[in-house]
Amino acid sequence: MDSIDRSLLDQLQKNARTSIQSLADATGISTASVQRRMRALREAGVIRKEVAILDPEPLGLGVTAIVAVELERDRLDQINAFKRKAREDRQVTHFYCIAGDADFVLVVMARDIADYEAFTHRFFFADRNVRKFRTSIVVSTEKATSELPI
Repeated sequence: MDSIDRSLLDQLQKNARTSIQSLADATGISTASVQRRMRALREAGVIRKEVAILDPEPLGLGVTAIVAVELERDRLDQINAFKRKAREDRQVTHFYCIAGDADFVLVVMARDIADYEAFTHRFFFADRNVRKFRTSIVVSTEKATSELPI
């Protein structure tokens, strides 16, 4: 990966709908070269997917919760079951396995506090392997980006 690839990626992560011509103009290469490089970056898995980033408020998702989770047992099958459950749940938007006081951190979106409470009953209280979880409710989002510092 060279500086031109990095420049293309930086432009794309700011706006995936940037035209091929605009990318060519910004990088100083031909449109054919942009298309070849983009295809190679997709095939190599550097570009995983191209998505629309939505504003949660107009969609009725008023609560963002950051949840630290500790599991009861360290059996691999139970850890894998929890991971699978978190990956598949649409309310879980980010899911991290961490080192430290907790085993995992989840970012959970909900319509309101009642919806989040229903999530906790379904997701945590119904799971015998969850020892405890600690929730922090986001009061205001000061920065949220999917852009990588390239």
